[in-house]
Amino acid sequence: MQALASFVRLVSRINDAVGRGVAWLVLAMVLLTFLVVILRYGFALGWVWMQEFYVWLHGIVFMIGAGYTLLHDGHVRVDVFYRAKGPRFRAWVDLLGALLLLLPFTLAIAFVSWPYVLDSWLRLEDSYEAGGMPALFLLKTVILGFCVVIGMQGLSLVARSLLILAGHREFEPGREGREAL
Repeated sequence: MQALASFVRLVSRINDAVGRGVAWLVLAMVLLTFLVVILRYGFALGWVWMQEFYVWLHGIVFMIGAGYTLLHDGHVRVDVFYRAKGPRFRAWVDLLGALLLLLPFTLAIAFVSWPYVLDSWLRLEDSYEAGGMPALFLLKTVILGFCVVIGMQGLSLVARSLLILAGHREFEPGREGREAL
């Protein structure tokens, strides 16, 4: 059980650090969007690569920030029954949800996207827009990054649920607090 606890804490620290780092991209995205608008409407200037860049940042924030969001229970869920139940019931729901839905879905995305990303890397693919961003293959790699962060957090959710079911109350949400991990 100590190994599971260590795993949960490690993954939580990693996804928390990644999420906090990616959050800074939101500021960059807002400032870049503001700059694009000022240049376009104030000075009649514009570049395709600048417009693509803030779209890329948006994709990176959502894809790489997904593990952080799952860590902090930020994903949308219909919890009419979940919220009113005790920690053991919630642990069972989290365990079964991660094992039957989250992890298989993540593996399917990784399996399907691998050839897509690999082909992009082999061609060193750039944007299809004239004057667009170079290195589109890097953006496509973010799909695999999503699979890594959400997959790690899904495995951590399984481990956390097993720990709660085994009686380790310190892993119940609100007890130790996910921020403290």
